[in-house]
Amino acid sequence: MMETREELISGDFTGATEPFLLFEEWFAEAKGAEPNDPNAMALATVDADGLPDVRMVLLNARDERGFVFFTNSESAKGVELGGQPKAAVVFHWKSLRRQIRVRGPVEQVSAEEADAYFATRPRLSQIGSWASQQSRPLEGRFALETAVAKVTAHYALGTVPRPPHWNGYRIRPVQIEFWADRPFRLHDRIMFRRDTVGGAWSKTRLYP
Repeated sequence: MMETREELISGDFTGATEPFLLFEEWFAEAKGAEPNDPNAMALATVDADGLPDVRMVLLNARDERGFVFFTNSESAKGVELGGQPKAAVVFHWKSLRRQIRVRGPVEQVSAEEADAYFATRPRLSQIGSWASQQSRPLEGRFALETAVAKVTAHYALGTVPRPPHWNGYRIRPVQIEFWADRPFRLHDRIMFRRDTVGGAWSKTRLYP
């Protein structure tokens, strides 16, 4: 019998011993509950002055190595990650009243991984990756539409190759926290930590 949303929300997760498996369970439930973009996450980085920056991105891949998103490496987040390759993300599934927080160092994925994912994108999104000078000043909408038209004409036939500036970034977590809403703000929080990427996880229950 399928669990109700209330049962999913109230289900006990505090006995979990492996964070990636628990993430997969929660993510599967979020895909059935969230009306839009269950893979959306808030990505936090810092600039050269140490000033934090945050924006929403999409989780595009994940495995035991970490959590992957793709972007223009010349964008603000790409430049920031180039200077300080560490990041934090938050998944917030409001319909389930759950959050997952992830922190760790960041590495670029291989060219083969980036090529493979780029090939799955809609053609217009591929063209947009060439046309957009992400995060840089834009004098008007017409300039963007003109750039899109030029790229579209250039790649009128055949496949659209991946731009050299379009890459994937993998967050290698050393902390993963699971948060679930409880009455009277007495929430459940479980923190998984490890000293190094690839090390053994320890688990701690946190006060709300």
